[in-house]
Amino acid sequence: MAHKKAAGSTSLGRESESKRLGVKLADGQWAKAGAIIIRQRGTKYHPGLNVKKGKDDTLFALRGGFVKFTSKKLRKYDGSLKDSKIVNIILKPIATKTAK
Repeated sequence: MAHKKAAGSTSLGRESESKRLGVKLADGQWAKAGAIIIRQRGTKYHPGLNVKKGKDDTLFALRGGFVKFTSKKLRKYDGSLKDSKIVNIILKPIATKTAK
């Protein structure tokens, strides 16, 4: 006969499932209308031209076009400046310099 009670299992200790957040389309990539560009919590990236923000802060394309990331200094409520990242969809591709 055992003189110690068997140890029970714990209901704790498991990890939550990953939420698959992050940038889904890079700068210069083609996006179809309705395509998810960024999945995020909060507004690390802000919507710009032809981009809208969903209720879970996801940024998606309103029209087909090329993804363009820009940054802009925005004034916060306390008067300080914050460098804000803005995501745009532009209709024409960005001209890149070619090597000679």
